[in-house]
Amino acid sequence: MKKWLTGALFAAMAGTAQAEDVTLQLKWVTQAQFAGYYVAQAKGFYEEEGLNVTIKPGGPDIAPTQVIAGGGADVIVEWMPAALAAREKGLPLVNIAQPFASSGMMLTCLKETGITSPADFADKTLGVWFFGNEYPFLSWMSQLGLATDGSAGGVTVLKQGFNVDPLLQKQAACISTMTYNEYWQVIDAGISPDDLVTFKYEDQGVATLEDGLYVLEDRLADPAFQESMVKFVRASMKGWKYAEANPDEAAMIVLENDETGAQTEEHQKRMMGEVAKLTAGSNGALDVAAAERTVASLLSGGSDPVITKAPEGAWSSVITDAALQ
Repeated sequence: MKKWLTGALFAAMAGTAQAEDVTLQLKWVTQAQFAGYYVAQAKGFYEEEGLNVTIKPGGPDIAPTQVIAGGGADVIVEWMPAALAAREKGLPLVNIAQPFASSGMMLTCLKETGITSPADFADKTLGVWFFGNEYPFLSWMSQLGLATDGSAGGVTVLKQGFNVDPLLQKQAACISTMTYNEYWQVIDAGISPDDLVTFKYEDQGVATLEDGLYVLEDRLADPAFQESMVKFVRASMKGWKYAEANPDEAAMIVLENDETGAQTEEHQKRMMGEVAKLTAGSNGALDVAAAERTVASLLSGGSDPVITKAPEGAWSSVITDAALQ
């Protein structure tokens, strides 16, 4: 028996040694926004592909583009505006998969401000996330003909932190929210949905692609790395589809991976339900038309657009073509 156990242990150690290491950098903290990856890890989907995946949470001081540029990750979760901005500045990021088919970005406004449509934004203060997340907003305001410098007839932009305080404290008429996160923080703070007006970027025709998977172009040219990414994307999408079908279980898996203890079961289950609406219909392959709409939106982002020309080579189907066979 002892000899058998020793042999089994040796075999297990050998299998582990042969596993391919992959490091994934998330865009934000551990939460159901990234459930597919945690599910793929917990359910053994990565292990089945011969991968040893390390999932690194993000945070307010962590920029995925900087992490991958410094060699701290093989693949990152990032919004396309930030990825394209980085690419134009010399970091050759390439989108290899797009688990999120829809945008969850919104402006959430207090009804008492009198805002009932985008036409009512004029002369109001609007809370906006920056660090690359402001570009859909700037594009939208440009299309509405509203200046964003605080001048009469335009809008005043409040640089919003990653919280909902400006709305709760009535420092802004509207703030940036995600359908799966900050909107519900407003509700949990005691404001009734009946006292709010929301505008989804998706409905306004200015939504940009969110939460895609990006790698560096030179690494994508390596056949061995390509093979690893095919396995990673295949297992990750298996995780995402499992999470969609089993949202409560997926939320609990996320909670088990939250080392901060900051998340609650109620919030994560609710978030998973909303996130599932955004990943629904996606098999992981990038919708090129949606990518081109994102580019068009970014190019029209006012006097200081995020990109100055249409990118070349910013996305590739080489991974999903193989992973989704």
